[in-house]
Amino acid sequence: MATERVLSSQSIPADEPQNWALRPTTIAEYVGQTDLLERLSIAIRAAKQRGEPLEHVLLHGPPGLGKTTLAHVLAQEMGTRVVLTSGPALTKGTDLVASLTRLQQGDILFIDEIHRLPVAVEEFIYPAMEDFRIDVTLDAGLSARTVQVRCKPFTLIGATTRAGLLSAPLRSRFGLAHHLKFYSTDELLAILRRSAAMLDIPGADAASLAAIAVRSRGTPRIANRLLRRVRDFAAVRADGRLSTMLVHDALKLEGVDDLGLDDLDRAYLRCLGTTYHGGPAGLEALAATMNEDPGTLEDVVEPYVLQIGFLARTRKGRTLTRAACAHLGLAYTQADSDAASGLFA
Repeated sequence: MATERVLSSQSIPADEPQNWALRPTTIAEYVGQTDLLERLSIAIRAAKQRGEPLEHVLLHGPPGLGKTTLAHVLAQEMGTRVVLTSGPALTKGTDLVASLTRLQQGDILFIDEIHRLPVAVEEFIYPAMEDFRIDVTLDAGLSARTVQVRCKPFTLIGATTRAGLLSAPLRSRFGLAHHLKFYSTDELLAILRRSAAMLDIPGADAASLAAIAVRSRGTPRIANRLLRRVRDFAAVRADGRLSTMLVHDALKLEGVDDLGLDDLDRAYLRCLGTTYHGGPAGLEALAATMNEDPGTLEDVVEPYVLQIGFLARTRKGRTLTRAACAHLGLAYTQADSDAASGLFA
């Protein structure tokens, strides 16, 4: 089917092109999310002792923190396969039936953006998660009848960036649910060391990798993306070896500053700081001024600038903080302080 991919938990052979995703394959290799890994380790060991599939798992949190990677790690630890699909790809119940009937004993079905599943598809998931059966309705009206199709015991891993949009009946059927947190600089540094070794980057010392880690917004996906851009820059502009100055020049070319802010982040903050004098200002007004989509600003820009304390969301609107004004070289006014002291919207 075009809506799914069946992947083995085995590693890529050595003779394959070296363009793989920089994902860990075992829990021992996975960095960060300590509480989650401990819970999963216990669940895996208990499931193996009983000879049962792993309980259904719900992972929620911002994008790029390793939800898909964990699905591969769990498949490797359980010695099974993982079937990848997504909520938007499952448009009707029969799409899910096709996925479930292909699963073998203990296989993992990974559904990304599970909060976007249509209601009709959710109805097929409930009996499959609890009783490992699928109720298929044939015909309609007086001649309608229900046929039960058995599927083999499996594990459903759901991933979402919007856990609040999941229906309560679906959320309650997951045995393990965990919110993934942003990574610390030390954790990102450990991830970058492993990635640099896999990519065979010479001169990837701790100082150079730390300069990338602090700009990675607490997200491994961004850290690996920046590492690849620095590697390309080093290969073309230098002898391929990394240095702190080279990292600074490479990421400056990418528009990423010392705090990890990109061009869109700075444009948002400057618009709020100059056009609206630091705020308060509404999201719709900011989006119209910047000619951007409000959803893009709310989902892409605001989470990080809120996290680092550059933005305050008050009942009157968005306002810049003193730290943001200092970073941008803007004057911080008392009006900003008064607005920022309001309740969060």
